Amino acid sequence: MHPAKSVIFFTTGSGAGYGMLIWLAVLSLLGLQPADSIYGLVAFGIAFALVVGGLISSTFHLGHPERALRALSQWRSSWLSREGIAAIVTFAPTGLFALAWVFLNENQSYAVGLGIIGAAMSLITVYCTSMIYGSLKTIPAWFTKWTSIAYITFALMTGAVLLWFVAVIFGLPQANIIGLIALVFVGLGFIIKLKYWHTVDHAPATSTAESATGLGKLGKIALVEAPHSEDNYLLQEMGFRIARKHATKLRKIALVLGFIIPFVLIALAIYGFPQFQLLIAGVAVFSGIVGIVTERWLFFAEAKHVVTLYYGESAI
Repeated sequence: MHPAKSVIFFTTGSGAGYGMLIWLAVLSLLGLQPADSIYGLVAFGIAFALVVGGLISSTFHLGHPERALRALSQWRSSWLSREGIAAIVTFAPTGLFALAWVFLNENQSYAVGLGIIGAAMSLITVYCTSMIYGSLKTIPAWFTKWTSIAYITFALMTGAVLLWFVAVIFGLPQANIIGLIALVFVGLGFIIKLKYWHTVDHAPATSTAESATGLGKLGKIALVEAPHSEDNYLLQEMGFRIARKHATKLRKIALVLGFIIPFVLIALAIYGFPQFQLLIAGVAVFSGIVGIVTERWLFFAEAKHVVTLYYGESAI
């Protein structure tokens, strides 16, 4: 599949933003977040900027972005519509939670109740986003439970890492606790990504050129001539191919930059060199961003649509 930049930013950026909103609420419920206006303003500012920026960027991939609101009417059958509705509903409790925190210095009592509702809606929104892809039977690499598990885990992982970075900037005494949470989810994300790739790489083919054409009874089917001589939408969006050697190299980059380096750096910042915690946290965040963007690019680039069986693929 074609890895559109707008969709990559949407899935990574909004996921991280929702992850931050979830942790802001959960950690406040546990009494691990100070009701400081400036800290709240920065944390919520980053979270909402990522969420809104991601949602806006997702419309760039539409043929008619001006009609995006019409998609909300198809909630009975469309995960995209459900995601849009969930995203809009999420703004109400999280927005009120942010206002109470920033202007009233309140993140307990009724405020944290709003935050938890917002956290639940954030989780639902991320799940709906994952199911936009995870519900597509025509793309076997996405049609697996690991798609939703990975999306939710990565949202919580990136949200925790970013919130830890903000906590380090403000010198919060709870920074190490948030760092430990980030450490756990980075490790969990690493395992889940390996499991996803193992599942995709070893899954039996669900469709073949023989089954797609219905000519399997005649023997092995091979493409003699392309259906057409010019590029078209199907080839641009669903016929994107990446060489196996490049995919292997990019997988290693995604694992190293997105998981291994951040894990090591977070551990060093907490246990090894706390005096350099801010610098180490900044490098960990930068490395994680590059790694997760690479991972998400591969998520799209490696996926094959069954329509490519009519363009030379032998099995999907």
